Amino acid sequence: MSQPTQLSPTNPLNELSTLELAQALMERLSISPNDWHRLKSNRNSRASEQAAAALLYLVQNQPEEAIVRLQQAVGWLDRSISAPPCPSHGNQG
Repeated sequence: MSQPTQLSPTNPLNELSTLELAQALMERLSISPNDWHRLKSNRNSRASEQAAAALLYLVQNQPEEAIVRLQQAVGWLDRSISAPPCPSHGNQG
C-alpha cells in the first residue's frame, strides 16, 4: 500500500476544511446524470461514489449514514448488489 501524501504548507488544499475536501471528493466521484447509463453498472465507479459519500457522512458526524454507504460500496465490490434496470428501458409489463 502506498504511503499517504504529505501536503506542503504552500499546498492550496491546506486552505480547505476537511468538510470542504470531503465535499469536493464526493462531487468529483459522483456519477453525473449525463454519465448515468454508461456508469450505472460500473462497480468501481459505484463503489467509489458510495465510499466518498460515506466519508462525507463521517466528517459530518453521521456514522449511521456512513455505514449504509460503506455497505453499499462493499456490495458493489463483492458483486452482492447490481444496478436495477432503468424504469424507462426495463421490463414494462
